[in-house]
Amino acid sequence: ENRFTLEFVHQITKALDHVEALLADLPEAEQARGGALITTSTGKFYSNGLAIEAAMEQGEKFYKPYLAMLAQLLTFPLPTVAAINGHAFAGGCMFALAHDYRVMRADRGWMAMNEVDIGIPLSPGMAAIVKCKINAPNVLRECALAGHRFKSSDAVAAGFVDRAVAEDQLMSTAVEYAKAYAPKGRNGGKVLRLIKQEVYRET
Repeated sequence: ENRFTLEFVHQITKALDHVEALLADLPEAEQARGGALITTSTGKFYSNGLAIEAAMEQGEKFYKPYLAMLAQLLTFPLPTVAAINGHAFAGGCMFALAHDYRVMRADRGWMAMNEVDIGIPLSPGMAAIVKCKINAPNVLRECALAGHRFKSSDAVAAGFVDRAVAEDQLMSTAVEYAKAYAPKGRNGGKVLRLIKQEVYRET
């Protein structure tokens, strides 16, 4: 279910660091072309959120690296695309929202912030991610306060998913977004990162 454990968070952070290191080592001619990052999964879940019992037991030992991972993704030096192949609940929804663009499978899967239903409060960092990407007050209310499960068409209508497509078009559509926005990450993404850091400063 791709639930976030401390080990999973560390592995994703390690992967993001690896991409950034590769980007920095590219020859200038290749850096000038830019690039993009796509995340996805297989099966029923994009991510079913946090491994709740472990996260609550570990407390800050878990939440600090998890929020740092979201912040790194939010300000990543390349355009980022989430290819949401299935359910994205709670912490998995926040992970998807931390991307620049979101493409979702049309025939299966929900996005939801269901903490209100499972009795887990949102930390300031978690709430900030949701508020910066879902800025219509009525949609934010339904998402955070009601735990509404958004199917893909509802998420597109609400403005926090860019496209809903058939399963067999999910990755090709994500690649289309990646190719279209890849030039924005040129020159190692230095300018793009600075812009993201400024745009999301409060978050």
